[in-house]
Amino acid sequence: MIEMEEPLMPETTIKHQIQKAIPGTRKSYAVFGGIFLLSLVCMGLLYTSFPNFEPEEKAVFKLPKNIDDAKALGAVLNRYKEKYHYQVFASFFLTYIFLQSFAIPGSIFLSILSGFLFPFPVALFTVCACSAIGASCCYLLSLMAGRPLLMKYFPERVADWTQHVDKHRDSLLNYIIFLRITPFLPNWFINVASPVIGVSLQHFFLGTFLGVAPPSFVAVQAGKTLHKLSSSTDAFSWTSVILLGVFALLSLIPIVFKKHLARKFD
Repeated sequence: MIEMEEPLMPETTIKHQIQKAIPGTRKSYAVFGGIFLLSLVCMGLLYTSFPNFEPEEKAVFKLPKNIDDAKALGAVLNRYKEKYHYQVFASFFLTYIFLQSFAIPGSIFLSILSGFLFPFPVALFTVCACSAIGASCCYLLSLMAGRPLLMKYFPERVADWTQHVDKHRDSLLNYIIFLRITPFLPNWFINVASPVIGVSLQHFFLGTFLGVAPPSFVAVQAGKTLHKLSSSTDAFSWTSVILLGVFALLSLIPIVFKKHLARKFD
């Protein structure tokens, strides 16, 4: 695992180095563009591994943008998964990682779709693994070339989150889990900012895998009744929202307990 040993920069230093970082944005654009194009080529090769679809099936074989797209895609893949099980699973796995790696919207529909296509334990583990792997790919992309872009477009946000991470440095794993369960920070920002502010890949990967489990549980469970859903929000009832809140609070218990012990024995 990669450990970030670079010392954290205070807020004033981050803002001071913005202009210094801006010239590197062109190189960052080139790196991201090259990797993205290569990934698109790989996705295209994956598509060619499938059998010849009927014309009406080809029309729905695309990244789902809404629940109706997910229903149509699920119906097609469900017909093929018995005979082409490995191709269907590989396409789901790699497509999910592709979306997560480049912060492309649509993974929520794949999470719901997984519950429709695969047994519940397999679907939940796969979604958690894909989320962690894809987010880690995004982390590594940011580690290679993301600093100039963050410094140019989000300096205040990076400085603010640096301060929050410093406060939870001793319980960073639980803090990452809490952020993944709750909507306080966008997932894409957590992915690209973590290597810049000193979050280790080990904490990042494990925190993501565990943190996405509760919301993924809800989405995968909703996939069992995919044909009844009218939108992605139907997957989240008041009961599921309350459960997510409980899981978020539970993730904070070790942090509170550790602080209590520290005050007691100081």
